[in-house]
Amino acid sequence: MEEGEKAWEFALREIEEKTGITKVSLYTSNKFDQFYSPNENYIYIAPVFVGYVDVEQHVILNYEHSEYKWLSFNEAMEQVALPGNDEVLTFIEKHFVKRIPMELLRVGK
Repeated sequence: MEEGEKAWEFALREIEEKTGITKVSLYTSNKFDQFYSPNENYIYIAPVFVGYVDVEQHVILNYEHSEYKWLSFNEAMEQVALPGNDEVLTFIEKHFVKRIPMELLRVGK
């Protein structure tokens, strides 16, 4: 994050920089991803955002990436590397796919 940048602003900027996607309806999920590093003895906590992307948007990867793919929730849960990521995906599916998200959770309007 850049100095003075809000987490949701950082998320939108990263999406655009990494994928070229500029039209995203972004919501805070009211959930946090966390990771403890035993070697460096710190806890990383980051807010989880959910973005709805217009079907007309095309992914154009930047130099940092060479490929991507869209996955179903089940496919994504099979590929997550860290314990807990599957719980976040289940939460997102329940509250943002099977339900219409609450407008008060929308950011960057």
